Amino acid sequence: MDNPPVVPDVTQVLKHNRTLLYRHIATRLALAVALFAVPFVAHLVGYDAALPAFGIPAALFVLIFLMLRLRHGSRLRVCEKVLHTYPLEYRTRVSKKSSEWKYLGNVHTVRLSVRGQHGAPSLRALNASTVRRWPKEAEEGGAWFAGDPAFGGVMIVPGNNDMLFVQPADWEKYEQERAQADAQRRALAEQAGISRLLEKEPRILVGG
Repeated sequence: MDNPPVVPDVTQVLKHNRTLLYRHIATRLALAVALFAVPFVAHLVGYDAALPAFGIPAALFVLIFLMLRLRHGSRLRVCEKVLHTYPLEYRTRVSKKSSEWKYLGNVHTVRLSVRGQHGAPSLRALNASTVRRWPKEAEEGGAWFAGDPAFGGVMIVPGNNDMLFVQPADWEKYEQERAQADAQRRALAEQAGISRLLEKEPRILVGG
């Protein structure tokens, strides 16, 4: 693609992803309420088998999982700070290397590069709205990037406004570059909230 698409409207991108997040929350809350109601409804209709009682622990699991996703998997706030700190730059090529299912969401390993340039770092990309699907539209053209490759940033897919939070896949590899960055570069990373590693899987203990 020789000419980049129209620069996305940051306000609309944030609104779109916030709507997806709220929809996710509403769906999970509705499911939890329905599961909580199962044993009570079963009792009202005279169904006294043990199976409906499992609705309550199932509902608690849904709520706990939702809280974990919101705490560790939603990056809307930091994405907003990044977009208000760094300008958007177009990357003509998006290459997805792999995807991993994790509690916080599907984490994709990607490279955002410009045709004719080499050495683009591998980045770990997590959908900011907790949506798990990979936006295939990115591979058909390219994506907008805001941030600093050594610290992280935001990837926006043209057309559908999907937004992913990205940080270096090998965080330690760029430790020296971050340490030697000039004061202004470090200040921007601090302002955007990407001066430290944020993509961390929560520790969940199962059993005793």
